Amino acid sequence: MIKLGILDQTQIGEGRTAADALAETTALAQEAERLGYGRFWMSEHHAGEMLAHSSPEIMIAHVAAATSRIRVGSGGIMLPHYSAYKVAENFRLLEALHPGRIDLGLGRAPGGMPLATRALQEDKQIDVVTRYPEQVADLAGYLNNRLPAGHPFASLHVSPGIPTAPDMWLLGSSGESARIAAMQGIAFAFAQFFGVPGGEETIDDYRRHFRPSYLNEQPRAMAAVLAICAETEAEANLLATSTDLFFLLLESGQFLRKFPSVQTALDYNYTEYDLLRINNARKRRIVGTPEQVKQRLLALRDAYQADELLIVSPIYDPAARVKSYRLIAQACGLAAASEAEAKAK
Repeated sequence: MIKLGILDQTQIGEGRTAADALAETTALAQEAERLGYGRFWMSEHHAGEMLAHSSPEIMIAHVAAATSRIRVGSGGIMLPHYSAYKVAENFRLLEALHPGRIDLGLGRAPGGMPLATRALQEDKQIDVVTRYPEQVADLAGYLNNRLPAGHPFASLHVSPGIPTAPDMWLLGSSGESARIAAMQGIAFAFAQFFGVPGGEETIDDYRRHFRPSYLNEQPRAMAAVLAICAETEAEANLLATSTDLFFLLLESGQFLRKFPSVQTALDYNYTEYDLLRINNARKRRIVGTPEQVKQRLLALRDAYQADELLIVSPIYDPAARVKSYRLIAQACGLAAASEAEAKAK
């Protein structure tokens, strides 16, 4: 059995509005719950015109209220921008509203261009290398009432007072994030879809150096992977052209106002070098029929020693996107497993 979740970035497609994209995210979360996906995470990006939200905590509240069972979380909160105490308050409140369903994924990337970072931090000159591990430890302490004796805020109450805490994860695409997660006994999620090499070694190092903590007795690892599924291989490849163009332009420093349609992608004037880059990028993505996608997901899970996978499916047509997730869920037997688990309870 393979455990699957969803990472959603709420991209605004050509010809659609931010309100449309937010409604699509909500509808996708509801369908994901019905299909048996275990988690629904939302990302944090700033000053991006083609992305409909920059506050995962607000979307978590909305999506959790629109669903009833699926875990809802951040993928992730860009902690260096914020106070660990304030993040703890936000996620304690979410956990109080939806006990046992909230995930707190943390990242240290800026989630936007330098100008947005300056605006978020108001030139506070945050030393990410030194402060981020301290912030992570403080946040875990706040959420679990486990700040060490002598900590300057050890006596501080984190409102609201509740008996449970969100499930905390560190996110990253580098060995440094994995090292912090291992040292502090935190679950770790690797962003495989970024295309950064060395993910298998990173998770292996995380597992080998993991130190048990009050958060986790054993290491827990997850990988986020880009997957696009359709009934035929030709259709899946056609749907993926939007993603190909989006990442091609993004990696060239071009920021789109809207996520491109398939027609826009087909009409684009590609150079030979563009096509070479797209072909290389496709090697780290999973595109194909339900059976093809299933087999590649299983292979990736085994290669990464991942307990779970998060699926990212940037597809322009919202109906085709939902169908892609539905086909993957059916191929991997998610709904049947979810029903069996519900009956066992």
